[in-house]
Amino acid sequence: MIRGNLFVISAPSGAGKTTLLKQILTRTQGITFSISTTTRNPRDGEKDGVDYNFVEKNEFEKMREDNAFLDWAEVHGNYYGTSREAIEKELDAGLDILLDIDVQGARQIKESGHVKGLFIFIAAPSLKELEKRLTGRRTESEETIKIRLENARKEIAQLDMYDYVIVNDKLEDAIKMLQSIILSQRSRNRRSTSGEPLSLGAITGNE
Repeated sequence: MIRGNLFVISAPSGAGKTTLLKQILTRTQGITFSISTTTRNPRDGEKDGVDYNFVEKNEFEKMREDNAFLDWAEVHGNYYGTSREAIEKELDAGLDILLDIDVQGARQIKESGHVKGLFIFIAAPSLKELEKRLTGRRTESEETIKIRLENARKEIAQLDMYDYVIVNDKLEDAIKMLQSIILSQRSRNRRSTSGEPLSLGAITGNE
């Protein structure tokens, strides 16, 4: 079995990453979404093992001590981490994985060298447009929006860490760009558009 590809995706809040990734999962065969482990409580409608793997804090800390995470972070008093075992299992099964993660987590994975991945940054066309999108959601206070914009500036300053940058101006164009990256990597790994290994014997006549 040809090993799958890990696509590490980061973006500032408001860049449209969630919508983009949902479309990719709907339109692309042989690709799955990495489910993070967290100590926070489930929100309404969230399901364990579907949206997140929900664990107690002491269990998370034990997993962290056992080096079970590719990356981990503490956000607003809760822990979040990416299971090394789950990622490796799906890659070994030939599945491509979309890993939605912040810049801090992406850096941990890249610097650790434990698993190879393609690093992709999703950006809004401008900070002004990003502010417009955040304001238009009407879900956050002015102060929260200011914090998110400042975080976005810090994240954008680390673009050199990423292999690809996609500007999400028009959603359909961004979908095509990300699909192109996925399909290009599959071709490089001698796999078909659906992710299946190519029959090289048939191609070369050496079957």
